[in-house]
Amino acid sequence: MTAPLLEIRDISKSFPGVRALKGVTLTLQSSHVLGLVGENGAGKSTLIKILAGGYSADGGSILVDGETLASGPSAALDAGIAVIYQELSLVPDMTVTENLFLGRMPSKGPVLDRRTAGKNAREVLGRVGLGSLDPDRRTSTLGLNVRQLVEIAKALAQDARILVMDEPSAALQRDDIATLFAVVRDLQRDGIGVIYISHHLEEIFEVCDSAMVLRDGLAVESRDIGEWTEEALVRAMVARDLHEMYPWRSRPLGDVVLEVKDLVQRPRVNGVSLAVRGGEIVGVAGIAGAGRTELLKAIAGATPPTAGTVRVHGRPVSTRSTRHGLRAGIVYAPEDRKAEGLVLGASIENNVVLSNLGAVSRAGVVDRGARRSLAERVVERFGVKTSGITQEAGKLSGGNQQKVILGRVTQTGPKVILLDEPTRGIDVAAKAEIYGHVLGLAERGAAVVLVSSELPELLGMSDRIVVMRQGRLVAELPREEADQETVMRWATSGK
Repeated sequence: MTAPLLEIRDISKSFPGVRALKGVTLTLQSSHVLGLVGENGAGKSTLIKILAGGYSADGGSILVDGETLASGPSAALDAGIAVIYQELSLVPDMTVTENLFLGRMPSKGPVLDRRTAGKNAREVLGRVGLGSLDPDRRTSTLGLNVRQLVEIAKALAQDARILVMDEPSAALQRDDIATLFAVVRDLQRDGIGVIYISHHLEEIFEVCDSAMVLRDGLAVESRDIGEWTEEALVRAMVARDLHEMYPWRSRPLGDVVLEVKDLVQRPRVNGVSLAVRGGEIVGVAGIAGAGRTELLKAIAGATPPTAGTVRVHGRPVSTRSTRHGLRAGIVYAPEDRKAEGLVLGASIENNVVLSNLGAVSRAGVVDRGARRSLAERVVERFGVKTSGITQEAGKLSGGNQQKVILGRVTQTGPKVILLDEPTRGIDVAAKAEIYGHVLGLAERGAAVVLVSSELPELLGMSDRIVVMRQGRLVAELPREEADQETVMRWATSGK
């Protein structure tokens, strides 16, 4: 019998105080797409880094075509193993071509052969739907979605036979995801084996041939994709049923807290009017470019609007800056938590107080005891998994980073909470916890506006959904009348 393309046998790995992997075994055949799922901390990243040669395993072995793989990144590359990490590795100041062939540029003797490099770059870019992209463009000028596709092209340029994709759709829009799936199917036809990691379970069912679940460092179950259901996957990942994901329950709603009238922030917000009552969760749906993020930023004052008014409890609010919004009781949790939501190199303690320094200061000097006490309350209330409040925010998992952001913005006693993609890149278990906190904020009387690209999230958590298209609100749907088909029809056609 022909040996499998890849075999991982009984791999174990420990770090100080943590057993990250406990004898994980998996097999990958040529032309097969294996979905690898599990909550943050299940061991997925550790397993990938061992496969790529970044970590050495404490025990077990890895075989490619039946041959034992030596440890180290070079051995992995030589064996045809390529990993596309969620955090992109492209060099911004280099061209697309230079990134694609970094360290392996074609040459004629001592001279780089840029003509051949450009030709090869166009060929490999065409495989990921970027045939019209100029390979001489600097990578820094590309959008995040294009950079993600270039990262995939870079792996293909390495002649990869085993390709690991870690959350490849995190930075992609709907059309780009369709392109990604087409690329994966092309790879299958070329005999490449793919390990596909995603928190989006619908993607696992769309593109994978089988799925394996990691939980607490153990490979708990593996099945052909036709033998899985979404409910069974969730249960295997977190020992929780799917219906427990969205803890929505009816609650009494108060008077109007947030009132937005004819708000304009060109070119993405064009005369939006919206009212949200105390205790209400209003979901904002729409396709990429509809203006959802820009609407939240305009309300919060992060990008001041050029026209229109914002009122909180009937009083006009200055939207010249987020400082004015904070004073009025408006807080904003941004979509990009790493670039806009946190100071990654600062501690949890320092991040938590950023929006509320006045509460922990005396005569303009920060009271260290008060700061520590506030941070400890946030960690306990939101269940942040950490070694302590002095841990750097950048070293937390995505779910715990999001909890720190929620903890920070809610310490101000907000009247209005604007949440932009609060569960992006977060595992199923952490999502359920975040949803519980969002519901708790509403039950305490806050007006919550929730932007999400995940329709099940909006449908599961919202009391009402408004749909944006081309900078305008085109529909308003009560919870009982909203479904995915109706929301998407309004979002794509405006009718």
